[in-house]
Parts: sequence; structure tokens; C-alpha cells
Amino acid sequence: MVKRSLCIALAAAALTSACSFAPTYQVPPAAIPTAFKETGSWQLAKPADRIERDAWWSVYRDPVLDRLETQVALANPDVAAAVARHDEAMAYLDQQRSGLYPTIGAGAQVLRERQSDNRPLRGSGEPSAYDSNTLDVGIDYDLDLWGKVRNEVAAGKAEAQASADDLASVRLSLQASLANAYFTLRGLDEQQRLLADTIDTYQRALQLTESRHAGGIASDLDVSRAQTQLESAQAQAEDVKAHRALYEHTIATLTGVPASNFSLAPAVAATYLPSVPAGIPATLLQRRPDIAAAERRVAAANAKIGVAKAAFFPDISLGLDGGYQSDTFSPWLVAPNEIWSIGPTLVETIFDGGRREAITQEARAKLAENGAQYKEAVLQAFQQVEDNLALEHHLGDEAARENEALDSARRTLKLSMSRYRDGVVSYLEVVTAQTTELQTEIVDLNLNTQRLEASVGLIEALGGGWTVDGHPPRDTQMSALPA
Repeated sequence: MVKRSLCIALAAAALTSACSFAPTYQVPPAAIPTAFKETGSWQLAKPADRIERDAWWSVYRDPVLDRLETQVALANPDVAAAVARHDEAMAYLDQQRSGLYPTIGAGAQVLRERQSDNRPLRGSGEPSAYDSNTLDVGIDYDLDLWGKVRNEVAAGKAEAQASADDLASVRLSLQASLANAYFTLRGLDEQQRLLADTIDTYQRALQLTESRHAGGIASDLDVSRAQTQLESAQAQAEDVKAHRALYEHTIATLTGVPASNFSLAPAVAATYLPSVPAGIPATLLQRRPDIAAAERRVAAANAKIGVAKAAFFPDISLGLDGGYQSDTFSPWLVAPNEIWSIGPTLVETIFDGGRREAITQEARAKLAENGAQYKEAVLQAFQQVEDNLALEHHLGDEAARENEALDSARRTLKLSMSRYRDGVVSYLEVVTAQTTELQTEIVDLNLNTQRLEASVGLIEALGGGWTVDGHPPRDTQMSALPA
């Protein structure tokens, strides 16, 4: 009869082992546009670019940047912290998975005991002192009839996947921050070169003015203006040095090096601006690690509802325990001393003051919260792509106009200097032309830096690198960009 009841219990467990109270999971619906608005007619319909996901910065063709970027993943503390959080999530998942397997334990007791002479119901022949030696092995297995353990595992797995996506998101963000800081620093190097050339030009102009003043051709006012122009450029050069030092310190921290031990030599080289394909908006949800992390947290919250609802039903487990017990050491491990027990255990909470219902409501609210955060992540992603597409587009147009303005400013300065040498105009006209030409050149350099930062921002907004059509990267030299 006992065997029959046990068989019935095992059969019932097998029939209900697939039971789960977690809702059927669905990715929260999000509005996805059919095309990016800011691409415009200026972008190729079928770009042939290829950007490696793990080395997307290589499209800028800068070996120094390549070297610095590889250090971010190896030495940056934020990346190390994200790796540790991922390891924590994996360890938690392993903890949850352990519930899918039986628990096996062993125990041994060697005791000398004395019972009270006045113990109730004590037999007359029982000794006051005796030995109790026990050795047993037990197996306990949670049948998980209601899917509690399986949903805990599902939630843990989703959380671990979200943690891996968080790690990818942290890496991408730090890599993009490094690229932006590096391009800004190189832009300041360009400004240093420009100001060094300008200071040299202003010194020659001051010498010319002083020579003309000595000859009675120029006034003291012309000399004063030339001197002011020179000193202003020198002060501006010091300001650029100060800003460059700050960005150098930023790069040091991003690469995990103390700022005091890091230096980056100034360099002026041709800059390459890659053509970044935005692709189809629907693929954005697959490329962005932060969106993937948000979606996995929705899945985890969905599974935790099943865990909460399973608490309303009894927890049933099967136990098997066997061993030996004797009041002597020899013989001990023999058949007459054998002990064993087998059978199911049922535990059910009758009243908890609404605690389980509150936990279930909390789980449902968490699902709603994570679903809203997922939708927000999607909206932010599309905004960031559109923002950087707009920047790429309009900064390109602005740079074309600024190049024309710079050509005009240079012509104006050349004519002004010629007219001044001929004595037609005062040095005020030269100063005005010099100031305009310098400011226009600085604006042009800043635009180049902004365009590089916009391309980095677009790559980051699109989730890092990817491959399109298997073609090699196609880069464009900054100075040769079309309007």
C-alpha cells in the first residue's frame, strides 16, 4: 500500500513538473520608425562601410587611438567593476540552478548520554547512561510542482544576460568617451600649431610696425595695436595648453593610469572621418547593449511573478534517509542497526497576513516598471541616433561654409597687409583682418573636432561596430570631405 501511494505521488509529480505560474513572456511593444528622419539625401542608400564591433575606433586610422582604446577594457576600474557585477550575477544564477538538483547530506554522531531518573514514562529496565552512535546519509529533492525553482533559474539567467549587456554598455560608453577626449585633445594640438604660427606672424608684424615707426611712417598707436595683438595670441596659446592638460588627464584616467604618470605627445596629422551607415531602425534594438539589458530585465521580472505566485501552493519534497544507529561501536555497521526513512514532505502556509499577495503585487509592479524602462531606452536610442545624424549632416554643411569664410578671411588679411605696407590704411585694418582670420581658423578646427565627435556619437548610438555587406571600411580624409 505504501509503495502504491509512493508511485502515485511520483506520477503526479511527473505530470505537473511542467507547471509554471509565470505569465507568457512578451517583449514590450515599442514604436519603431521605418526610417531615420535625419539621414536625408546626403547619405548613401547602401553604404559599404564595415565597422568591427570590438575595434570600431580603427576606422579613424589612428594608431595612438587604437593603442589607448585597448587599454580601456584592460585597466579601467569602471570596466573591472562591471566585470565583477557580471561575475556576481553568474554566481547567483548558479545558486538558483542548484535548486534543480537533489541535496545530499551525511552526518555522524558519537554520543554518551544520561537520561533523568525521573523522566516521564521511563521504563524500569532502561539504563541511566548509554552510548548513541549514528551514521546516516540523506537525500532531499524539491519536486518543484509549481515551477518556483525553474522560474528562479529563468530570472537568474535573464539577470546574468542583462549584466553581460551592462558590461558591454559600460565598455562602449568608456571607449566613446576616450575617443571624444582624444579627438578634442588633437583638435587642441591643431590650435597650438595654429597659434604658434600666428604668434610668429604677429612677431614679424610687430617688428615691421616698429621699423615703420622708427622711420616715421607708423604711429605709436600702430605699434601698440600690434603689441596687443601679439600678447593676446600668446595668452590664447596658454589657455589652449591648460585645456589640453585637462583632456590629457581625462585620457589617463580612462586608460587606468594616474594622471601624474601619463603624457601624450602633441601631434598634428591628417584626420579621417568615416562614413557611418545608420541602417534600418528595426536593427537598432538588436545592436544596442543597453536596450538588450533592459529587455532581459523585463524577462527576469516576468519570471519572478511565477516565483511569487508559486508561494500560494504547498512546497512538496521527497526525502530519503538511511544509515546505522547503535549503542556500541562494535558491531555498529550491521543489518540489525540499520535505520531508514522515505516519503514526501508537504509544507503549506495557511495565513501570512497578506504577505504573499503583497509580494505578487510587487512583482507585477516591477514588471510594469521594467517594461516602461525598456520603452524609454528604445526612445532614447532613436533620439540619440537622430541627434548625431543631424549633427553629422548640419556640421558638414557648416564646415563647407566655414571653409569658404576662411578663404575669404585669408584674402582679406593679405590685402589689408599689402595696403598697410603701401601706407593706404592704418594698422587697425590689419588687426581687424588678423583677428577675423584667426577666429575663423579656430572655428574651422573646432568644427572638424565636432564632426569627429558626432561620428563617435553616432557609432555609440548605433551600439558600436557592425558589418554591412562584408565590404571593407571606407574612410574619408577630413580635408577632402564633400560639402
